[in-house]
Amino acid sequence: VQLVESGGGVVQAGDSLRLACVVSGRSGPMSMSWFRQAPGLERKFVAGFTGFGNNTQYADSVKGRFTIARENAKSTLYLQMNSLEPEDTAVYYCAATPGFTTARSIRDIRLYSAWGQGTQVTVSS
Repeated sequence: VQLVESGGGVVQAGDSLRLACVVSGRSGPMSMSWFRQAPGLERKFVAGFTGFGNNTQYADSVKGRFTIARENAKSTLYLQMNSLEPEDTAVYYCAATPGFTTARSIRDIRLYSAWGQGTQVTVSS
């Protein structure tokens, strides 16, 4: 599986951005998520699809501001980010693993077998 992210940039607090992740190299059910990593910190779960229909999970820090979506016809995963805050500054990564996950296991970084190269999001105050 190959994942290629795009859409990062430099914005001001309160602005919006939409990230995209194009998926290639595999068919069949997959769990797909967005993670982010701020400088000096560990990579953390942001949002994901568990693979069971449209079941989605979000980190508490982004609930109500971020929305994960997918467009199967374009093999693309999106992350719509609204009301951005300086604390959202990080490199954002798309991740995938074959099959299904649970609401708990989807947050485990060790679960994922494929990662994109990351896209930088910088939010200034």
